[in-house]
Amino acid sequence: MFLDQVQLRVTAGHGGSGAMSFRREKFAPEGGPDGGDGGKGGSISLRANKALNTLNPFRQKREFTAERGRQGEGCMRHGSDGADILLEVPLGTVVKDAETGEVLAELLAPGEEVCVARGGRGGLGNTNFKSSTNRTPRHHQPGEEGEARVLDLELKLIADVGLVGFPNAGKSTLVSRLSAARPKIANYPFTTLEPQLGVVSLDRFGGDLLDSWVIADIPGLIEGAASGAGLGIQFLRHVERTRMLLQLVDLSDPVEEPADAIRIIEGEVQAFSPVLAAKPRWLVGTKLDALQDDSRRLAFEALCAERGQTPIFISGVTGEGLRELAFAVNDALKVEAGLKAAAPKGEGW
Repeated sequence: MFLDQVQLRVTAGHGGSGAMSFRREKFAPEGGPDGGDGGKGGSISLRANKALNTLNPFRQKREFTAERGRQGEGCMRHGSDGADILLEVPLGTVVKDAETGEVLAELLAPGEEVCVARGGRGGLGNTNFKSSTNRTPRHHQPGEEGEARVLDLELKLIADVGLVGFPNAGKSTLVSRLSAARPKIANYPFTTLEPQLGVVSLDRFGGDLLDSWVIADIPGLIEGAASGAGLGIQFLRHVERTRMLLQLVDLSDPVEEPADAIRIIEGEVQAFSPVLAAKPRWLVGTKLDALQDDSRRLAFEALCAERGQTPIFISGVTGEGLRELAFAVNDALKVEAGLKAAAPKGEGW
């Protein structure tokens, strides 16, 4: 079960209180204050771990309390600090304060950490308050309370390319043919129930092993998704961080016209996020092997021409167009990053 939103309650440890103590030793008749300081309370931090891809570790336990600092003792013995708690989360996790809605952090790099609840400071023992006018201070400090917060964690997967389209448009098939990912594929709507990631390496198409990009597949969108219909709208956040979108259009569908399919998906994406809608988006005609009415192909070409885009046709069954698509996307991503485009080995397009 894919868990991408969770609420946690975190409480840092309280600081230990300082001690009030006086030396009473046989050969130290003057004595004097010797109360030690209290220890610091444990803090709670989150760290990004690239080995994780969901928030499932928090499915059962959602409350975390760090250890208290120990109180100080006589003979200048300071209390030990409370143990810190480090919680591992997936890359792309957004951390928000549930009460204020403030974004505390976005953990995007492996090993990146953020402290979400700081432990309380330990109190000072009475030895810190001695002076020339107060040789026997009877004052010491209690430890400070640790921070307590309710956190909303929201996972937004990190990928270069996101796939959007109607259910059964061929998104999962495309991911399985371009990468080593094996999403569920079946001939009925909403086969994909959770986001899927795949790494597309041009090496499998005769390119350079170092040329690769990450593709994200989400459940299909339907008309009215922005109002809660279907499944895809709740997962659109997972393509918000992508650099470009591929909008898949099923050319073999005898009912839905390509123009209507494109219009509906564009509308739902715009309703969800204008920022997401502004990302570069390519139209990709799928299921070319099952195309029976050539007028649908011509209509799709006209729609691409309106957007100034070269028509892209693929078939997940025969593999037609997959190599060309992989290189074209890779080149577009490199151009965006200011790098030199990849040179395919063998035949190009």
